[in-house]
Amino acid sequence: MRLLLSAALLLLSGPVLAESLVTENLVHETVLDNGMKVIVKEDHRAPIMVSQVWYKVGSSYEPDGFTGLSHALEHMMFKGTESHPPGEFSRIIAANGGSENAFTGRDYTAYFQTMSNDRLEISLELEADRMRNLTLPAEEFAKEIEVIKEERRLRTEDKPTGQLYEQFTALSYRSLPYANPVIGWMNDLEQMRVEDLAAWYRRWYAPNNATLVVVGDVEPQAVFQLARKYFGPLKQEQIPVLKPLREPPQKGEVRSVVKIPANEPYLLMGYKTPAATSAERPWEPYALEMLVAILDGGNSSRFSRNLVRGSEVAVSASAGYNAFTRLPGMLTLDGTPARGRDIGQLEKALREEIARLHSDPVTEEELERVRTQVIASKVFELDSVFYQAMEIGTLETIGLDWRLIDQYVEELKKVTPEQVREVAQRYLRDENLTVTLLQPLPMDDGKPVRSSTGGRHGS
Repeated sequence: MRLLLSAALLLLSGPVLAESLVTENLVHETVLDNGMKVIVKEDHRAPIMVSQVWYKVGSSYEPDGFTGLSHALEHMMFKGTESHPPGEFSRIIAANGGSENAFTGRDYTAYFQTMSNDRLEISLELEADRMRNLTLPAEEFAKEIEVIKEERRLRTEDKPTGQLYEQFTALSYRSLPYANPVIGWMNDLEQMRVEDLAAWYRRWYAPNNATLVVVGDVEPQAVFQLARKYFGPLKQEQIPVLKPLREPPQKGEVRSVVKIPANEPYLLMGYKTPAATSAERPWEPYALEMLVAILDGGNSSRFSRNLVRGSEVAVSASAGYNAFTRLPGMLTLDGTPARGRDIGQLEKALREEIARLHSDPVTEEELERVRTQVIASKVFELDSVFYQAMEIGTLETIGLDWRLIDQYVEELKKVTPEQVREVAQRYLRDENLTVTLLQPLPMDDGKPVRSSTGGRHGS
């Protein structure tokens, strides 16, 4: 951590290190004739590479009655093509010393392999094959949908915080599809047919709706040549044009209570906030990120200092915000009251911390300390070739430009104490707030406790 903080301090003090972190000279991109974007970032520190294929489709694209389609299709992408029977994809990657998996989010679905740099062609050949040639056997779907329903039970229905988050999210959004769970509602999973998946696959899994990101010890022109060889022959699809979505203004605080068997109470609060894709003023998402770091940026943050160690009202308290989403999201606060304290006291303490941000600008000293920590974290993340690819893929898939990576640190350096107070006053208001409480009921000792681990694929 000392090295990371030193790097961050240098970054704050002058442009030399900042210029060395700029990715533009190391990133190369092209667009194939069929519309597929290919982005390559060189990182020659080790003879490895990560290859990721990102599709612009996730749970926020799904219509009512069809939730969970994107995640279910992710599972089926490992169930065989005309050239490779079920399980063959994973077997080939493992035989070549690689690892692979996939994840589904609200705004995207992505597939990745991490391998030796001389095995890139194998990765691209397999991904190109399953982009357009899935067989989607009905018998495989019948088995896999049961796996997905069990995954939902493990992650949500048998997990108190999972039930709380699902109710909170469904209550928070009036218009945006972020109200739906990524894994889907159980009724939709029960009604899902393999024909639904086939139509979804044909509609969205096409080269002109995908981005290939390769990061590692690779030569860009060689990657482009392989991409043209394997992805180039694939035909475009007519991709649906999405209408712009916006959440209507909230007119007052919304509250709910989840009463289920649980060991301890839990509190979740959320304020609707803009993302980098929707902010009226471009600096606001960066000010919100700094605000979250002030509240929950390590042991010296306000939550840790004032609520956990100071007043001891919380055993845990945290804050979260994601600036890079396709649609506007939320800034969330959550926590568990300490023994001998109740959830009302915890909520009062969290509200007091927000009120302080409204009334008193953070000091330059506190802001600089937090800024250093945030930048140090960014330096650490850039050490991973997988995370570098994740950043590029995320930005491109939600409709932004990967060059925002280069601007991120500079934008954080510009944030002022007054801007932090301004976004707090504008967005962290009671009429913009959703609150969900977990009220524990007695645990049923006779009921077996399920493991909280999920399946192999999916997120």
